Formats: sequence, structure tokens, C-alpha cells
Amino acid sequence: MYDKPMLGLGQAQDAIAAILAEANKEPDRPLAIAIVDDTGSMISYARMDRCREVPKRMALRKAYTCALSGQDSKDYAERLASQGRTVAEMGDPMLAAVQGGVVILHQSGSIMGGIGVSGLAAQEDED
Repeated sequence: MYDKPMLGLGQAQDAIAAILAEANKEPDRPLAIAIVDDTGSMISYARMDRCREVPKRMALRKAYTCALSGQDSKDYAERLASQGRTVAEMGDPMLAAVQGGVVILHQSGSIMGGIGVSGLAAQEDED
């Protein structure tokens, strides 16, 4: 029998609360946060007031990319670049080869999901 670790709603909401607590120190720099499970399906999402449309969409795409690739989105982008490939060649319009997404791994190494943050500079999104 298989026993697969799962990312729960409570864990996702706790992560979003922690990210928002930090982000709210600079409320004039709104961002969006998406957390997905290992299939890329959304578990939880939040966006700060006045967050623009592109960051809202990119947060989900970054999280999705991490969950499906098993890599942080920056590493995924670097891997594609090293192969001379583009994200468009992957055939999935939800994939995003940009910094700001982090894969969530279980201690066993299995993929549990991804977190995507968007709205700040790339390194700040990832931090």
C-alpha cells in the first residue's frame, strides 16, 4: 500500500499567514501568494490590496511549475536555459520559468506542492 505525504489546508494557510506577516511590513508593495498540491491544484491563495493582475496570475503559475517540476522556479528556468529550451516548448501554458516559486518537499524527498509569490523583484519574491 502507498502512503503519500500530503500538504493540508491548515499548513498552506499557516504559510500564507507567515508570508503576509512579512509582506505587510511594506503594504505599499502588494503581492500575491499561491500554494498548490503536488498536482498543481490550488490549495490556498491570497493577494494584498491593490495587487495588480500580472502578479496575481504569476503567483499561481510559479507554484504550479514548482509542484510539477519538483524544482524551485529559478532552478527550472536555469535548467531549461542550459538545455537551450524555452518554457513555451514544454507545451503547458501554466509553466513559468521565472524566479519566485519554491517547491515544497517532504522530509522523505517526495514533492508535496509549491509556493508561488509574485509582485516584488524576483529575488524578493523567492525570499
